[in-house]
Amino acid sequence: MVNLNGKKLILASASPRRAQLLKLIGMEFEIIDSKMNERDESYIIPEVHVLELAQKKAQKVAENISNGVVVGADTIVVLNGEILGKPASSKEAHAMLRKLSGRTHIVYTGIALVDKPSGKMLSDYERTQVTFRDLGDEEIARYVATESPMDKAGAYGIQDQSAVFVTAISGCFYNVMGFPLAKFYARLQSFLISN
Repeated sequence: MVNLNGKKLILASASPRRAQLLKLIGMEFEIIDSKMNERDESYIIPEVHVLELAQKKAQKVAENISNGVVVGADTIVVLNGEILGKPASSKEAHAMLRKLSGRTHIVYTGIALVDKPSGKMLSDYERTQVTFRDLGDEEIARYVATESPMDKAGAYGIQDQSAVFVTAISGCFYNVMGFPLAKFYARLQSFLISN
């Protein structure tokens, strides 16, 4: 796997899905949650939104370490130009899923790598198209009642019960889970070589 040149990899996220995906590719890492309030940050352009938040999360954690590579990430769902982050309530989760029903949306994830002590940073993003079948109000309500949508952009997680909502994906599946593995792996390799 990737040679970190003696540095530790630090995931600046409390997302269990991101940790699960890093483990999937054999990465050893520590978790230090950036504890950033994402609701205070909003950008109109999706690419800017995910890149800015991923960078801020990584930089916030990097401020408190002396040596390592910090990974920040941020995921949003975009439907016709409207950014859907994590729902603030069950009612909002239901409304998001109603909007996504029968339509195609785009999932964006920004990733940022920050090296310490150099402070060097690299960031990139991935986008994946996802199509939902038409959803009934009762099945939306049942899914929202599981509380699974509450910590997920767009109020769904393709790795849980909402997998049955999805009829098509174009692009990186893991991006829809919140962490584009292939892009991350390639960027991490080039980042370490150029350090």
